[in-house]
Amino acid sequence: MKAEAAGGGFLVLPWPGAGAGAGSGAGASDPEVQEVLEGRGGLLLKAGALLGVTLICVAVLRRWIAGGVCHTSVRLDGKTVVITGANTGIGRETSKDLARRGARVVMACRDLARAELAAEEIRKSTGNGNVVIRHLDLASLLSVSTFAKEFIESEDRLDILINNAGVMMCPKWLTEDGFETQLAVNHLGHFLLTNLLVPKLKSSAPSRVVTVSSIAHRGGRIDFDDLFFDKRPYSSLQSYRQSKLANVLFSRELARRLHGSGVSSFCLHPGVIRTELGRHVTGWFPLLGALLSLPSVMLMKTPTQGCQTTLHCALTPGLDGQSGRYFSDCEEKEVAPEGRDDAVARKLWEESARLVGLKDTC
Repeated sequence: MKAEAAGGGFLVLPWPGAGAGAGSGAGASDPEVQEVLEGRGGLLLKAGALLGVTLICVAVLRRWIAGGVCHTSVRLDGKTVVITGANTGIGRETSKDLARRGARVVMACRDLARAELAAEEIRKSTGNGNVVIRHLDLASLLSVSTFAKEFIESEDRLDILINNAGVMMCPKWLTEDGFETQLAVNHLGHFLLTNLLVPKLKSSAPSRVVTVSSIAHRGGRIDFDDLFFDKRPYSSLQSYRQSKLANVLFSRELARRLHGSGVSSFCLHPGVIRTELGRHVTGWFPLLGALLSLPSVMLMKTPTQGCQTTLHCALTPGLDGQSGRYFSDCEEKEVAPEGRDDAVARKLWEESARLVGLKDTC
C-alpha cells in the first residue's frame, strides 16, 4: 500500500506489522522477536554472573597462593646485610626491600654484569645508594673464601646473612672442587660462607642467619656413603631434596652451636615461585614447561610474594627464641621428621667441615 505526501512526491511506506491492515503473519513475529531478545539477555546475564564468580574465585585463589606477608616496619639504618644470589628472583626482591629500609646491602653474586644492573635499579627505586655488589661463586670454595676474607677486611659489621642462592634439578655437573653441583651450591658453599662470617656476626649481635630451604626437604635423605651420586644413578630430584634437607639440618645445628651468642638461625620454604630457578626442569621436559606456562601464572607466587617469609625471618622482632626453626608463609611450620634428626645434623656438620677443609667451626 502506498500513501503520497500532501506537500510533495515523497512516498510513505507503512512499517511492517503497523496499523489495522497489517497481515496476521507480520503481527505474529513481535512476540517471537521479544522472546529471542529476552533469551539473549538471559544468556548474557548468566555469562556475566559466571564471569563474576570466576574472577572472585581467581582472586581468592591468588590471595591464598600468595601466602603470608611480612608486616613489620623495622628500619635497618646503620645495619649491613649480605644476600647471596641477589641479582634475580626472590634474592633481588629481598635486596630491594632491605634497601628500602635503609640497610647497607651487599649483593653477593656470580654474574657481576647482571648484578650491577640489578643493583642500579634497586638504588634508583629505593633512593638508597648504599647497595654494593661483590663476586661470589658458591660452586668454588676458593671464591667463597676470597669473598669472606675481603668482606671481613672491608666491612665493620654483619647484621643479617641471607643464604638465598641455589640451583634446582640441574644435570649432574661437578664443581671445580669435584663436588656434585646441587649439594655444593645449595649447602656446602653456604656452610663455608656462614662459618667464615660467624665472627663478624657475633661481633654485630644480635644478628641473624636466614637460609632458604624448600618443602622439597620432605622425603630427602642424606646418603653419607654416596653424597655426590658416585655409586648410584644420578637423580636430579633426589639430589635437590638431599641439598634442601641439608639446609634444614645445617640451620638447626647452627642454632644449637650458636646458642647464647646472640646469633639466631632460621630456615624457610619460600613457596613455589615464578623465577629462573626452574629453568632446568623445563629443559628436561620442554613440553611440560609449555603446558604449565599459563597455569604457572595462576598457581605460583611472584618473587615479591616469595620473599615475604625470608623478610619475616630476617626482620620480625622477638624471633630469637625460635632459632633453629623452620618457617613457611611467615609462620613457624613443623619440619619433616628427616629434618629433626640431631644426630644426622651433627654428622652432616662434621662431614661438611671435612669436605670444605674447615678445622675450626663455630
